Amino acid sequence: MPIDQNDDARIGGVSLRSLPKVSLHDHLDGGLRPATIIELADAAGIPVPAHDASALGDWFARQADSGSLVEYLKTFDLTIAVMQTRESLTRVAREFVEDLVADGVVYGEVRWAPEQHGAGGLSPDEAVAAVQAGIEQGEDAAAAAGHDIRVGQLISAMRHTDRALEVAKLAVSWRDRGAVGFDIAGPEDGFPPSRLRDAFDYLASAFFPATVHAGEAAGVDSIRSALIDGRALRLGHGVRIAQDLEIIGHDGDEVQVRFGDVARWVRDREIPLELSPSSNLQTGAIAAWGTELSDHPFDLLYQLGFAVTVNVDNRTMSRTSLTRELALLADAFDYDLGDIEAFQLNAAAGTFLPVEEREELIDVIVSGFGG
Repeated sequence: MPIDQNDDARIGGVSLRSLPKVSLHDHLDGGLRPATIIELADAAGIPVPAHDASALGDWFARQADSGSLVEYLKTFDLTIAVMQTRESLTRVAREFVEDLVADGVVYGEVRWAPEQHGAGGLSPDEAVAAVQAGIEQGEDAAAAAGHDIRVGQLISAMRHTDRALEVAKLAVSWRDRGAVGFDIAGPEDGFPPSRLRDAFDYLASAFFPATVHAGEAAGVDSIRSALIDGRALRLGHGVRIAQDLEIIGHDGDEVQVRFGDVARWVRDREIPLELSPSSNLQTGAIAAWGTELSDHPFDLLYQLGFAVTVNVDNRTMSRTSLTRELALLADAFDYDLGDIEAFQLNAAAGTFLPVEEREELIDVIVSGFGG
């Protein structure tokens, strides 16, 4: 069964799960069903900390709730270990799409790093093919059941392994065959996008879009490097862009803010922020503002006109869904359906689809919200 989809979340009597959603920041190796992990681990002889799916889900949530991105990332050792064969990658990708459908997602971009899945002898190209097969199986099953969904791959390079140019070329080779963009993942602090400038130069020469993890475990300089060195069209998390804002006063309910150069550029150019509320709490990304969801600068960024989007980051580690993330934000900041729709429209506009397809997706969202 899918990870907690929070079926009962409603706003104004409307089921959040039933509304059309767009998912931009969703890791394949962070979205496995606990039951699937147990089955794959048993078949491969890999030890697991719990053999009950619910208990394993609890284990992931506890381990991930560390306040540190480095510690949070250690939970991926298990999920990646069970994703080393063609069959396991295809199954995980198929179930990933099924879980998106159950969550009301109509378009998703799934990110993962092929270089991490070669222990069983698969080449990076074979790994991408296996994932694409699973995605297409999931899409076909959804269509047969009357659900329309499309999922594109974001091929990621690990920022600390120096294989980014190789992975960038792999991503471009899968253009029009399932890959829609490029990403870099892994430990952010100490590994700025500038280290991978040759890969980003190549992507720019091929006119292939990139989103870059930045502003999660490191601050404004990391975001600056993502924009300048990475030519990022979106920011993976990007929450620490709020460090480039100085609150200078209040005018009634309106906050008066002085923008730094980076924050103004991101806001004025409508560069989407791939915010992931629960994950941002778990990794300590919002520690400068507090320890509760109501402390998250999400609402400040939204009110100031940033192109905020809502994402899960890792469904397994945060034991969450997009429905749940939206419900948590609505509860924390008293959002209504108009706000929820605005977040989906921001995400649709920020997808790496051609403009005609983005417009079609926007129409689907507006219609689904009753417009």
